[in-house]
Amino acid sequence: MFGRRKKAAVSAYDKSGKVPIIRCSICTGEQVAGFKDPVSGRFEELMLLRDDKDLAEFLQRYQVEEREIKREW
Repeated sequence: MFGRRKKAAVSAYDKSGKVPIIRCSICTGEQVAGFKDPVSGRFEELMLLRDDKDLAEFLQRYQVEEREIKREW
């Protein structure tokens, strides 16, 4: 209650159906993490990445390894 934070629940995703991707803007440098369906090409935005701490949170929350992530421009 006072000063205690709840641990973020691990959100699962279907590894066989979606690919973790970081979309980067060439103009502004903004980065958004999410998952992309390779069949339909639909991208689901989940987090805005402002620094390395946000990336670490994304990796932990969705149990993704950094080597699995692809970057798109």
